[in-house]
Amino acid sequence: MKRSILALVFAGLALGSLASAQAAVETYDIDPVHTWVGFTVSHFFTKVPGYFSKVKGTVVVDRDHLTNSTAEAVIEVASITTNTRMRDDDLRSTNFFAAAKFPAMTFKSKAWKSTGGDTYAVTGVLTMKSVAKEVVLKVTSLGFGPGMKGAAISGWDASITLDRRDFEITADQGMIGNSVDVVIHVEADLRKPAPATP
Repeated sequence: MKRSILALVFAGLALGSLASAQAAVETYDIDPVHTWVGFTVSHFFTKVPGYFSKVKGTVVVDRDHLTNSTAEAVIEVASITTNTRMRDDDLRSTNFFAAAKFPAMTFKSKAWKSTGGDTYAVTGVLTMKSVAKEVVLKVTSLGFGPGMKGAAISGWDASITLDRRDFEITADQGMIGNSVDVVIHVEADLRKPAPATP
């Protein structure tokens, strides 16, 4: 009898621990209205900025163990904007991103490593045009808390420097630099749980 009671107690503790672990995992959907994917690249010796206006994705986190997190993002290539129509059309063309053939670039994380405080080295695969390359983002967790109307949100910053030649973007050598500095600011909304099935 005592063994049965102990077995039930341990089973209950195990289920409780499992429920706690599951409850700790949260899925946040990137808010495209409050997210910025920007870049700068040199034109001769000055810097020219631009950004992609359409991005979506998710960040799945265990707030007690952020190194267990995952992140995925999809960026619409045709949404590239540098405030000059002729230049933007050229960037969308086969001279650069070939947006008609490769309409999206994607990032999918593989590992998060703590680098101290709220900063992380996030290794993942960036796919641009026909190239999938492993890269490392410098990521900062900005926090978790209430946003608009009290809805739960999370904030993130990320940065990386890419060599455009790694992704078969090689036009205008000598005029346009090969090193591209990317800065990302993300606000993400906590996904509401699906309604229970009756």
